Amino acid sequence: MSMKRTNVYADPEDLAIIKEAAKRRGISEAEIIRQGIHLAAMANRVWDEPLFSRTFEGPGRTPSKAEVRDVVADAVRRKTDSGTAA
Repeated sequence: MSMKRTNVYADPEDLAIIKEAAKRRGISEAEIIRQGIHLAAMANRVWDEPLFSRTFEGPGRTPSKAEVRDVVADAVRRKTDSGTAA
């Protein structure tokens, strides 16, 4: 992979942390900075498709804690009644 050189301004305290981490991990400071740039790029990427493209029918509101508990309990009960419980 080809690399392109760039200059950035960084806080001296951040650079000191990077320097210590590089020494501790046995890798270059540049590698840690490249990893950080990659994480920042991926966090700000705009995807062509939404993460969730399927929609589900529902009440149009967030269910209450009691409703969630009841649905889960019913599902466990059905699974137990069918003889597939562990």
